[in-house]
Amino acid sequence: MPPTPTLHFMCGRAGAGKSAIASVVAQDRAAILISEDIWLMRLFGDQMKTFDDYIRFSRKLKSVVGPLATDLLNAGHSVVLDFQANTKEGRSWFRSVFEQAGAPHILHFVRSSDQVCLERIAKRNIERPEGSHHLTEEDFTYISSLFEAPEDAEGFNIKTYTT
Repeated sequence: MPPTPTLHFMCGRAGAGKSAIASVVAQDRAAILISEDIWLMRLFGDQMKTFDDYIRFSRKLKSVVGPLATDLLNAGHSVVLDFQANTKEGRSWFRSVFEQAGAPHILHFVRSSDQVCLERIAKRNIERPEGSHHLTEEDFTYISSLFEAPEDAEGFNIKTYTT
């Protein structure tokens, strides 16, 4: 019997290793991987100049990816959404997707120290993999200030990683 179609999504600060874990999860579970950063860069890259631009285009993208993920889950495919679930408000979108599909879910929570995150960001700034954005230490500090770790009271099935 094939595995139950499951929605997998990521939570962790910038540079924590969410995309790397998303790739492994997708490969291990033969799931469909949808990367927010890659889709945003391909669709809106020349228009994204500020953090507010990212927020605006991310909302647009979610209006398309949410129904797509629901359809994929309903068709029997597991889905890994490499989108940020870094705030309580942000996590509500993922909940709407798996609830609409009536599918189980796993929130993959990636914990990393500031030092590890900053080292990875510095490396990513040099290597520039597809979908990556140049981040400064100031950007990291600002984005980290918005981060809200998931809480048990939110009711998610959480798998935690320390990298």
